Amino acid sequence: MDKIKERDYYRSVSLVEPTTFISGTSIEIIRKSSTSYRPKCALFDFDGTLSLIREGWQGVMISMMVEILQNKGAIETKVELEKIVRTFIDDLTGKQTIYQMIRFSEELIKRGIKTEKPEVYKELYNNKLMQKIQSRREGLSLGELKPDDYLVPSTINFLNALTDLGIKMYLASGTDKEYVLAEVALLGLDCYFESHIYGAPMSKQMVVDSIIREENISGFELVGFGDGFVEIDGVKSVGGLAVAVASDENGRSGQPERWKRERLIGAGADLVVPDYQNYLELAEYIFAGKKKL
Repeated sequence: MDKIKERDYYRSVSLVEPTTFISGTSIEIIRKSSTSYRPKCALFDFDGTLSLIREGWQGVMISMMVEILQNKGAIETKVELEKIVRTFIDDLTGKQTIYQMIRFSEELIKRGIKTEKPEVYKELYNNKLMQKIQSRREGLSLGELKPDDYLVPSTINFLNALTDLGIKMYLASGTDKEYVLAEVALLGLDCYFESHIYGAPMSKQMVVDSIIREENISGFELVGFGDGFVEIDGVKSVGGLAVAVASDENGRSGQPERWKRERLIGAGADLVVPDYQNYLELAEYIFAGKKKL
């Protein structure tokens, strides 16, 4: 488990002034950058920010937890249990999976139900999720499915643009590292991140702090992209620029997913995008015209 405690979701920004959009794009500016210096490094979350392989994971986790609660005699209705479980899963999204299982164990204990270790529930969840996504992974591995079908739209175009700009890229996920490495390779993204790919048990906050230390940069030279609270909060904690990727994972509508947008604005995001369809304008806004240190 990580050595640096990450916060659960809380709304740090309660009032947001009227926002603007870069003309002709879906890039929403929540607040303008307070620094004129160009970021040197970019940190990306994985699931929902780049990868769509695990789209639907929340439903798998909710279903598993509700089924266990019902089988163990919880008195609430299925609808009531789904609401309870969904709330804490949402609050912990972006953190390592084990934290959702720890919280689930607490719900069992509250009801006087004998609980297994959180690691047991995590393994059960991983097995159920792998059953759901196995055909996706196999299809990608065999070349029967195209990586673009399981990437947030225009991901490759945007990563190429950052590569051309000389931006060093890092990837951090709350998913176990072995799964992250395998799915990064299936999507053909390993060449962009090379050895800078992290997953559980290393927390995203640890990755942020490591980037600052190892690259010898200031916080405002880091830009982060994510669809979860943890990565937005971590990047903002060091003074970096945070881009909320409010991806519509299921519909891929090109419009921001409303719940993600509101949640990530509350976490302090500086920009909101639904995907990378306006990758040139996004890269220009973040990097062009800024000074290099």
